[in-house]
Amino acid sequence: MKSGFVSLIGRTNAGKSSLLNYLLGEKISMVSHKVNATRRKINGIVMKDENQIIFVDTPGLHDSNKMINKLMIDVAIKSIGDADMVLFLASIHDDLSDYEKFLQIKNLPPHIVLLTKTDEASNEKIAKKLTQYQQFQDKFRAIMPVNIKKNIYKAQILNEICKYLPEHEYYYDPQLLSSTNTKDIYRDFILEAIFDSVSSEIPYSSDVVINKVIENENLISIYADIITDTQSHKKILIGKNGDTVKRIGIKSKKLISAFSKVKIFINIKIIIKKDWNSNENVAKKHFIY
Repeated sequence: MKSGFVSLIGRTNAGKSSLLNYLLGEKISMVSHKVNATRRKINGIVMKDENQIIFVDTPGLHDSNKMINKLMIDVAIKSIGDADMVLFLASIHDDLSDYEKFLQIKNLPPHIVLLTKTDEASNEKIAKKLTQYQQFQDKFRAIMPVNIKKNIYKAQILNEICKYLPEHEYYYDPQLLSSTNTKDIYRDFILEAIFDSVSSEIPYSSDVVINKVIENENLISIYADIITDTQSHKKILIGKNGDTVKRIGIKSKKLISAFSKVKIFINIKIIIKKDWNSNENVAKKHFIY
């Protein structure tokens, strides 16, 4: 019996959240084509034969001077130190500079390199990229392509991970899909709906607070606030005749219902909290940690 924590690490938009949902066979982590969408750690639990793998989806590694982005990077770096092993995700389109920066992190646990977005590349390009990484073959335990759209290499990835997990009793009930509080999952699904519904900088100056969740057998009622920093952003989030916030609510309900498998009622209010994303104490307390 083996059990361990595996952090998903890589730059923004490397495909970490998509990979977590793919390996779980369920959507629990928000996915957006926009950068820096993932802000918090989300844990997903996969049972492979007699082994338990706890995947930790993390914010993307990137360079930024913004306070909230620095906190997000801290979350990702800390998850590396807490992990038994790491999956480093690299887009097939990227050069090796991000991986070289990753190798400079002190006390790295064992890691596997996964080449993502291979459905967008020819076999020749994939082979060339694999060859480029061979100069670091003494650093990683394995390097593997992954193709989520074609459902290729899932079993191979899980088998490879299990080789390097420590012998340990299960950390969680094998029936669990995630150890993350469901409120945090709901919150990120609402945030995903914001990213899908509003363009420009609005999603980056907004976040979600779940105030109350009432669970009945056939209905989950969620009461949430969307936090933003200016009156003009609040107006955009509400939209003409409330159209935008209605659209956010509809998309949120679909995402949460697909996850919870029950009917969802959702009540969303939009409130202003000035400078929430530049106040370190507020950000740590409510949005990151």
